[in-house]
Amino acid sequence: MPNSDSILLKADELGRIEIVERDGVRVIRRDIRAARWWARAFARRAAAREARALAKLAGIDGVPSLVGWDGRELLRGYIAGLPMQQAQPRDRAYYRQALRLLAQLHRRGIVHNDLAKEPNWLVRDDGRPALVDFQIAWTRGRRGRLFRLLAREDLRHLLKHKRTYCDHALSTRQRAMLQSPAPHSRLWRATGKRLYKLIARRVFGYWDNEGKGRVRD
Repeated sequence: MPNSDSILLKADELGRIEIVERDGVRVIRRDIRAARWWARAFARRAAAREARALAKLAGIDGVPSLVGWDGRELLRGYIAGLPMQQAQPRDRAYYRQALRLLAQLHRRGIVHNDLAKEPNWLVRDDGRPALVDFQIAWTRGRRGRLFRLLAREDLRHLLKHKRTYCDHALSTRQRAMLQSPAPHSRLWRATGKRLYKLIARRVFGYWDNEGKGRVRD
């Protein structure tokens, strides 16, 4: 629950996300107990999914460590840095390293599934990339056709950010990939995306394309 030593990052219907200290170490806490009653079951499932993803990605530099998950609060390691929309990385080395980071995720059988949101990409203090927020990650581990489609979309979303901040560094192959979204992505844009945005804005207060939430009163 909230305390005087925490730094609030976000509070909405799904709970609170705060920077706290445990045993003198900074960690990020996702507090499910602060979720609205009608969203608590969904928030718990999302946190459990994130915990599974972080456990499978243990030891990868650029992914938060799983500190703990007890069904009420998720604790993950703190990574110092700025979200992409603030740092606006323009160094092509950042995107080379981000590609390698994605490849490590995919080799472990994890697809992030939410990389269109710039706040899920961090630019660390030394300029290297990191990833956060694995609430809707693919954690099944099976590497079939659907996995490959979703993994490709992870990559395509990274390339969209590269186009925004470092367009001159895009290769011919990368530009071609940007012009060919996966079938499920085209279907989503044509059907469900408007409904998603309406729900996100009206219910959760997400008013921009970066997925940033409001601080709930």
